[in-house]
Amino acid sequence: MSETKTVGVIGGLGPAATLDFFERILRKTRAVRDQDHLRLIIDNNTKIPDRNLFAEGKGLPPGPALAAAARGLQTAGAEVIVMACNTAHAHEADIRAAITVPFINMIEVTIAAVADMGAERAGVLAGDACLAARLYQDGLKKRGVEPVLLNADSQRTMMELIYRIKSGDTGDTVRRSMATLAKKLEAQGAEVIIAGCTEVPLVLTADDIEGELVSSTDVLVERTIVFAGGELKA
Repeated sequence: MSETKTVGVIGGLGPAATLDFFERILRKTRAVRDQDHLRLIIDNNTKIPDRNLFAEGKGLPPGPALAAAARGLQTAGAEVIVMACNTAHAHEADIRAAITVPFINMIEVTIAAVADMGAERAGVLAGDACLAARLYQDGLKKRGVEPVLLNADSQRTMMELIYRIKSGDTGDTVRRSMATLAKKLEAQGAEVIIAGCTEVPLVLTADDIEGELVSSTDVLVERTIVFAGGELKA
């Protein structure tokens, strides 16, 4: 294999989602020996302030901590930075200002994947702060895809599920509830469901819905492997 780039991962947002990202990187990389895998430097920084609380005006700004994490990863040898959290991309400007290496935007590559599928309406399962920043809505519309969102009551359920997953609850009740939310978006006309929160793929699979499921985690995994010069497993 040719020389590959070292990948820096801003993680801990949350830890289980970071572990899931790492595991998927390993599973998706074609390798017959250790050296065929990418070198990853993971900052499982669980002390970065809560992105959703900040958006509600109740917490500290996460931007400075995200910038510090990115800077630390570059100093440690990362040649490209990724972040296993959708909502934190609202603070992308802070991250980019702190580094001189490329940053792969999880939102942008996921939207591109959805647009390439030819979908006209995409349901978005995401956190409050991600939706408030219109990270998916505006990007989808620019690509000619109509975003489909949960109503207020269902979105409150979505946030409850996110924090239950963060607490370690990935049991049947949470899985069924997440699938129900996805099916509600399908009932509203969504042809594709975007798992726009890295906690979602921990409990929702393509088998749970009628249409296509696009996991932002999986899209970022594939883009990261390709960008860093690794080989995708067929």
